[in-house]
Amino acid sequence: MSSQTSHRLFLRLPLARRSSRSLFVARLAWRWHVCRYASVKRAIDIAVAGIALVMLAPLLAFVACCVWLEDRGPVLFWQYRVGRHGREFRFPKIRSMVVDAERRLADIADLNEHGAAGVTFKQLRDPRITRVGRLIRRASIDELPQLWCVLTGDMTLVGPRPPLPREVARYAPDDRLRLSVTPGLTCIWQVSGRARIPFPEQVSMDLEYIRERSIALDLKLLCRTVPAVIRGQGAY
Repeated sequence: MSSQTSHRLFLRLPLARRSSRSLFVARLAWRWHVCRYASVKRAIDIAVAGIALVMLAPLLAFVACCVWLEDRGPVLFWQYRVGRHGREFRFPKIRSMVVDAERRLADIADLNEHGAAGVTFKQLRDPRITRVGRLIRRASIDELPQLWCVLTGDMTLVGPRPPLPREVARYAPDDRLRLSVTPGLTCIWQVSGRARIPFPEQVSMDLEYIRERSIALDLKLLCRTVPAVIRGQGAY
């Protein structure tokens, strides 16, 4: 029986059957499980992200040239995203939109497929997306620079996607529970439909992951990410 299972069974016992010694042992076992999980997860993050960045360097260089040649604009697009415990960090993507995309957002807010008052903005035929951008978004190539954030520890391979500060400002109290863990490159709803998943369902899936997270679940989601990227379902 794993330490996580033992801890759950312990919590179901009546209070009268919990001695101070058994409580101490259960807490110690739980902390050991959490520390072991975090250490193994971090080792996997560093190994996978480091190898992937080296192997994908030629592809990234080619895509960078294509982005620059289309409109002579910057290759990378930087944003501030919200990470664990609400800490903001710099978040890179290969630019897939016109240079002034953020300024144009207010002009197309009523086209939001998640609702005009939605926390997140998604639009299937967003007019701000460039020709090259449409291709790299479908294959999720624009997300690859975030492997650097995985190396630095701002992100992890598997976890809730990092939100924008303006999105967090509109979060309900339950939504903020997503910020209790390090944000990830992929997550449950990313492999289950991506942008087609309504925001409340995204939150529900993220909270399910936070409750059940383990190395086995992380590896399962990483394996599911590959076919999800190939299919391109919900990628826009």
